Amino acid sequence: MTASLATNSDLHEDLPADWAERVRALAEQRDAVILAHNYQVGAIQDIAHHVGDSLALSRIAATAPQQTIVFCGVHFMAETAKILSPDKTVLIPDADAGCSLADSITADQLREWKAANPGAVVVSYVNTTAEVKAETDICCTSSNAVEVVRSIPADTPVLFGPDQFLGAHVRRILGRDNIQVWGGECHVHAGINGGQLTAQATAHPDADLYIHPECGCATSALYLATAGAVPAERVKILSTGEMVDAAKVGRTKQVLVATEIGMIHQLRRAAPGVEFLAVNDRASCKYMKMITPAKLLRSLEQMRDEVVVDPDIAARARGAVERMIGIGMSGGGE
Repeated sequence: MTASLATNSDLHEDLPADWAERVRALAEQRDAVILAHNYQVGAIQDIAHHVGDSLALSRIAATAPQQTIVFCGVHFMAETAKILSPDKTVLIPDADAGCSLADSITADQLREWKAANPGAVVVSYVNTTAEVKAETDICCTSSNAVEVVRSIPADTPVLFGPDQFLGAHVRRILGRDNIQVWGGECHVHAGINGGQLTAQATAHPDADLYIHPECGCATSALYLATAGAVPAERVKILSTGEMVDAAKVGRTKQVLVATEIGMIHQLRRAAPGVEFLAVNDRASCKYMKMITPAKLLRSLEQMRDEVVVDPDIAARARGAVERMIGIGMSGGGE
């Protein structure tokens, strides 16, 4: 295991020794709740009031009694929190923390796609901008994407975006040929490939496989199970939230994890007796790692980098998220 998986290497030399105490004290003074995504560095996860996937955290933001939300994640996640909590102040410690997947489709591109396919239902992954959500009929997460698309009449065309690997997973499970899939991807998950997974599975024959459906290796994982190279029951296609749930109840002593490496920290907390190994220990999101302890402290000190979403866009985007929840399976997140 490389040192990067410990995820505490982001502590800057000029960071005060009492930074954690100051962060918690400032959060109380500012009436703020600190939310951290599963892919954040360990120091951020450890100081946060809540850790989880983006949609679960946004739900927590909406119901938390605090009036200020400090979202330690990438920008679309903080936007989603603002969409679901329009009357609260939402801060992000670094406003430049973007997302390659969210950036892979714009609202203009989606409008053009819709115009070329009249009558199609647009299903967008929550890993999208507020503007894209506003042009969407219904959102989905990686854990409920199949159920969301299944809720759409089988003879109705579907435009699914932006993640091509999640879209391929949905199309494979449902066997529908009227699902068009946008060609976007998360650069980190796309970089976890089938060759890496096969090599790791061969080196660790007794390990379970936790595979995020955004990964380029998801198809390879299913092939390994079909070919008998790995017992089918050990291959699990899971969202980040489902990985934590699986870790808590699993009986294996070793798990290969195919997702961003920050997830390892949370899995170790959930199941301390299990050895979690990254399929690709270089699968680190540079945008997630832009959120550092120093920037979190600065955000609370200066109340800076507030996330603002146009009220009309927020209202339309909120509708797409609420329609997802309305089908009866809100999902565990991305």
